[in-house]
Amino acid sequence: MMEIQKFPANMGELEIDFKHPNRALISGLYEETLTAAGKQRTFLTYIPENQEYCRPCLVTAIPSGENPAEWIETSGMKAFADRNELFLHIAYCDGEKWDNSGADAEYINGVYVKIQARDYYITMQDNIYLCAFGDASFAAHQAAKRMASEWSGMMTFGDLAEDLRFDRNIERGEEDQGQLELKIQGSAAQLPVWMLVSSYEGNNKEAAEYWKEQNHVKGEPYSGQGCDYIWAPDPVRRLNEINEEHISQVRVAVSEKGCTAEDLENAWGYIRLARRHRGQGGKCLRYYKDPIDCGAVLKTMEVDGMTRTWYEYVPASCTPDQKWPLVVTMHGRGGSAETFFDLSGISVVAEERKFIAVIPQAGIHQQKKNGLRNVLLWCGEYKGQPVDDVKFIREMIADIETRLPVDHSRIYACGQSSGGMMSDVLGYSAGDLFAAVAPWSALRSPSRMCGTFEESEVKTPTMWIYGDKDFLCAGKGEDPDLPFPLDQELRDVFAEKLEHMNLDIHKQLLHETYPISWCTFTNDEGVPLAVIGKVDNMVHANYPELSWISYDQFLSRYSKDENGNLYYCGRKVNL
Repeated sequence: MMEIQKFPANMGELEIDFKHPNRALISGLYEETLTAAGKQRTFLTYIPENQEYCRPCLVTAIPSGENPAEWIETSGMKAFADRNELFLHIAYCDGEKWDNSGADAEYINGVYVKIQARDYYITMQDNIYLCAFGDASFAAHQAAKRMASEWSGMMTFGDLAEDLRFDRNIERGEEDQGQLELKIQGSAAQLPVWMLVSSYEGNNKEAAEYWKEQNHVKGEPYSGQGCDYIWAPDPVRRLNEINEEHISQVRVAVSEKGCTAEDLENAWGYIRLARRHRGQGGKCLRYYKDPIDCGAVLKTMEVDGMTRTWYEYVPASCTPDQKWPLVVTMHGRGGSAETFFDLSGISVVAEERKFIAVIPQAGIHQQKKNGLRNVLLWCGEYKGQPVDDVKFIREMIADIETRLPVDHSRIYACGQSSGGMMSDVLGYSAGDLFAAVAPWSALRSPSRMCGTFEESEVKTPTMWIYGDKDFLCAGKGEDPDLPFPLDQELRDVFAEKLEHMNLDIHKQLLHETYPISWCTFTNDEGVPLAVIGKVDNMVHANYPELSWISYDQFLSRYSKDENGNLYYCGRKVNL
């Protein structure tokens, strides 16, 4: 039986492997605590050896009466997590059996929240999946009903008990879940579901019917891939090519033999295809884009003793007989190049608009006292010394230009949150290299950066897009000069940007293209050198359409000649 460990009291003492800076600093089986329904509960977290951050998480509720430390090995789930490089989180019953009171559902959803604390390891909310075995299946379905818009998929292996009532109505959680402050609102949403049951009747059928309704599936089922019934949504898209991808199926396998290793692989092979994409109005499910499967190439180089990583995506249409634009796209705090390749959707824009997309991975930083020293963050520090990410980006681009047909006059940067800050830092200090930048959900923030950068004499056009509910960017009240309030530090940074470009803060062009309200500042020639876009009903997030908007409406219109002169739509700009 695996030993249950306690997390180190001081994660800041653990050494980092600079050949693998995003590798988890601990491995093995650990106990964690949370409070749900006013009661303290525990769960176990298993981290495979050499696990990298941001890998998928599988929250697994096990049958009542099982010893979780024994079960993780005897069930084969440890080997399964090792093989698939998963963070495995084991939820277990603290009574005689899982119940229908709602407390167990809150507990399971509490695990979802707790594992994102980033105190000992780093997960992403986009790839957290729910799993249950035996009599835990009913509680798992309850939990998924309450937070369907959060989980990326669910697989259950066991009958939903007939002595409990499966209600198709959305169940709402309590307002206050103690220290987690988990506010569960009933969330009807599509969710990939895979069920193994002994018979397709009673509560088993009721649950499948509920998820069929949520997933917009129609018609007669088909079978295959280990399932007796598969209902798929039809049509996949009806109104919107970007935000209306109904991808979730309901799959049911009927067997009295219980869960086999093949069943587990079949179920995971299906639900792992989906990820949650944060954005305007909430989260959407999309099929996961694996960088390597999509044709990207993983590259590394050593900078200041640390292995730095990035993906290069070169569309086949970007042939070596001519030069092509280069777009550097950067992830947010705690993210990774792999996850942001998927979340940003930048490869799709690159295909359609014919440019080379590069998705680099941030350096490291210790955010919390005694906490992890290798949180992936742009402009961070290690042991009090700033990590020079500007140097890394410059060296990365220099390397790329020796191998790929890059148009040096059309190099751009964009990114979200910490990556948005980094893109603005590049516009601020590397204006000689970047023709334009488009930060999302952030700007250069001296209070959040480690180290300083000298301001470039070259003026870099900037489009800043953020959500009206963004805790980092949005301000309160009214602004005396701008049409919407901004965080004070970011407002000061933006005002400095206007002054550097000789733009008048009072000369604004306002217009709307829903869901974005735009405020544009132009020079005397009418060239938009600074733009703010406020997204309606969006928190601190981004959505794939921002990649299209940034490139089509702003970045692609700018270029620089070999002497550093700026051009807008092919016309020289007098600065």
